[in-house]
Amino acid sequence: MRWSHIGLRRFAVFGAVFAMAPATLLLSTPARAASDPFNHGGNVLITDQFNNRVIEVDPATKDIVWSFGSGDPSLCNPGPGTVIGPNDAERLGDGLTLISGTGVPAGASPADPSFAQADNRVFVVDRQGHIHWQYGQAGVTGSGDNQLNVPVFAIQLPNHNILITDQGNNRVIEVSRTTRHVVWSYGPASGPGALSGPNSAELLTNGHILIADQGNNRVIEITRSGHIVWQFGSGNPAVTHPLDIAAFASRLPNGDTLITDSGHARIVEVTEAKHVVLQYFTDHATGSVAAPLPTNAVRLRNGDISIADQFNHRALIVNSDGDRLLEQTGETGVFGTGFDQLDGPYTAFVIGDYTGQTVPPEDFSPSSP
Repeated sequence: MRWSHIGLRRFAVFGAVFAMAPATLLLSTPARAASDPFNHGGNVLITDQFNNRVIEVDPATKDIVWSFGSGDPSLCNPGPGTVIGPNDAERLGDGLTLISGTGVPAGASPADPSFAQADNRVFVVDRQGHIHWQYGQAGVTGSGDNQLNVPVFAIQLPNHNILITDQGNNRVIEVSRTTRHVVWSYGPASGPGALSGPNSAELLTNGHILIADQGNNRVIEITRSGHIVWQFGSGNPAVTHPLDIAAFASRLPNGDTLITDSGHARIVEVTEAKHVVLQYFTDHATGSVAAPLPTNAVRLRNGDISIADQFNHRALIVNSDGDRLLEQTGETGVFGTGFDQLDGPYTAFVIGDYTGQTVPPEDFSPSSP
């Protein structure tokens, strides 16, 4: 079983165009009682990786208002009501949630280093935890039809298809939501375009795809025909490079690119001309571990930045200058399963704010899995 996602880096070193809606579009939310805290704009959706759960948190109260998964770091059976090692969760229309069930390699979980289990599914669940759509099979690793290998990231495209970053297969694929067939794929086996453990892929407003090519220490923008039109980072892990483990990237409304430079424990904003205009280091926090390996950061509509600081076991929001902590879930450097505790959070997205990200359609039109 091949594992290459960022969590393992803690223990060993690895080496058809369509228009997108404006990035600041807010999705409507389902009708609900005024006292219902679920799916409120401003809540934070967190993939609590090694607790095997996805949670929605009210940042004001730190209350968990919705959860999917066991919350048990030793659970070893992926299935209809469980997820193993989720690396990404995105809130869709109608209160549905798209989840990437990545799995956990041996030695990655701080709570139980002996625990290891593949998941290899991307699926959509409703509020009650019922699966409405799925690609990949629980615990099955492969590259064939309906098979994935460490799917770390997934988004729903404006055409309703699902774009999956299939890290272990070194590819990004677009899967038809209706037929569950791969209708587009990128991941040449060799050459300058070859991927090495890609960690995220976003659709840009120009129809191109922005990929965080983790193992190659670079971020690339490709056309749908596979041509690289922009790159930041060397693409060669053996030479000097400005990135060390490119974990996530998004294109901001001003044309800059926000990158989670995990190996350097920093969030960095670069211009199209590749000038650095902002940096935020998560290992500078009091109580930080030596190598927190942050995995995800997004700019919010108000200019703040939401960050998943993986091995500092916290999700945080800092101000637009990156010099002041505004909100935090989890205690810096401390993992756990209790109240306000996290274990390796991988993504942290603010519900209703898709600034710099791919905006999903308002309706998923659920079908049977």
